[in-house]
Amino acid sequence: MAVTTEEQVERVRELVAAIPAGRVATYGDIAAAAGLSSARTVGWIMRTDSADLPWHRVIGSSGRPARHLENRQLARLEEEGVPITDGRVHLRSARFDFGGQPTIDP
Repeated sequence: MAVTTEEQVERVRELVAAIPAGRVATYGDIAAAAGLSSARTVGWIMRTDSADLPWHRVIGSSGRPARHLENRQLARLEEEGVPITDGRVHLRSARFDFGGQPTIDP
């Protein structure tokens, strides 16, 4: 496994902090914008270093939150006006664009 540098961790943190209220980004969106090869690296960073970030705005590419976060995450997103149907974020309307970085719609 490749070593994650402090610069990469800080870049992910900057990107997550930049997601405005009412919008979301996928782990893959953040990985692409940060120049990382894997969305899993973003997940690892979020698990270990995101307590002070708007973590609830980062979601899987399916639009569904992780089961262990589902209730808290969906409640926070709903409070921000993120469109949600049947427990899934409507990515086409809520997805944040990191300045034209490539994203892949599910």
